[in-house]
Amino acid sequence: MSVVDAAFGSAPTQLSLRERAEIVGRDIAAVWADEVDREARFPREAVDALRAHKLLTCAVPAAQGGEDASLSDLCEIARILGRYCASTAMIFAMHQTQILSLVRHSTPGVAAFVADAAQHDYLIASATTELGTGGDVRSSLCAVERVDDSVSVVKNAPVISYGEYADAVLVTARRTTDSPPSDQVLVVCPRDGVTLEPTGPWNTLGLRGTCSPGFVLSAKTSADLIVGAAYSEISSRTMLPVSHSVWSAVWLGIADAAMEKSRAYVRSAARKQPGVTPPGALRLAEAAAAHQQFADLVFSAAGRFDRTTAAEAGSAEAESLTGMGFSLAMNNLKVSASTAVVDLVNRSMLICGIAGYREEGPYSLGRHLRDAHGAAVMVNNDRIMNNSAQMSIAYRGTI
Repeated sequence: MSVVDAAFGSAPTQLSLRERAEIVGRDIAAVWADEVDREARFPREAVDALRAHKLLTCAVPAAQGGEDASLSDLCEIARILGRYCASTAMIFAMHQTQILSLVRHSTPGVAAFVADAAQHDYLIASATTELGTGGDVRSSLCAVERVDDSVSVVKNAPVISYGEYADAVLVTARRTTDSPPSDQVLVVCPRDGVTLEPTGPWNTLGLRGTCSPGFVLSAKTSADLIVGAAYSEISSRTMLPVSHSVWSAVWLGIADAAMEKSRAYVRSAARKQPGVTPPGALRLAEAAAAHQQFADLVFSAAGRFDRTTAAEAGSAEAESLTGMGFSLAMNNLKVSASTAVVDLVNRSMLICGIAGYREEGPYSLGRHLRDAHGAAVMVNNDRIMNNSAQMSIAYRGTI
């Protein structure tokens, strides 16, 4: 019997997405979170639980075997998981970015792959960064090479999160060997056609369970698994807003965990001296206000995306998804959220004092603080703000 089966048996399909996420987070991810962090290992128990509860495929359309989950739904799940294990939550978030990129920019071959992924609960990774491009994901050195109905690509990627454990990898590359670096396509590479040669270890401060070392990726796949839209369109319409939203929800989950510990600490202090307001109570009230603003920021952005995607094709609201104002808003979300999570964990550390500073005990905040600092370097905030600065010069509207 697997860990998942032992914990809660078969997936209770009658439960809501939120209820299933809570079960996975509380009963599985939380149990293994410290070990996953300590050993920098893949959270296989939690990912198996995500599969068992059909959470990996919940954003796939119902017609293809999924549950039509919205971005707001995904953010709620990511937030819950982030409260228990940030590495598990980040794997879920990155996977869902790949799923929505395929669902929203589909072709017949890609649609068939998505249906297969839903049936078999595939975990999907991505290789969008490349050595030699300065971290610019909108530029590629590697190129797709075609031979009849097959294609191949070789990419030296400094990071492929959970690549060794994924069932497929989405790879960006130049459209042809003669294409300029900015003319990119997204290629679906099932794992049986992928070879990964490690180029370095994975030993980071936080988010250690994402297992994101560098690899030289060599892949062969079918030509009908090249996503039809240009990568520039996929990135602006889907990858950027979805990734920034679900990542921010993960970081909100980290902040939730820190706030829960600081509240528990203040309550404990209050019980010891009835009628006396604990010293940390004022800091807690201030942190709670910032925490609420953080949550509002994340779900406002996700709701905006859901409304625009639900709007009639060609309408002003639907087209706003590709507008400069929307891109600026999504950039601001990422930068603001990655700053807010560190701030809130730091506030919680001051509230809990030495109890939060310890690596053990019910109020320990070390793992949360280390994970929180990963937020600013997952696509460096300086790079994002530089892009925003360039857009802001030309933009004349309101965000």
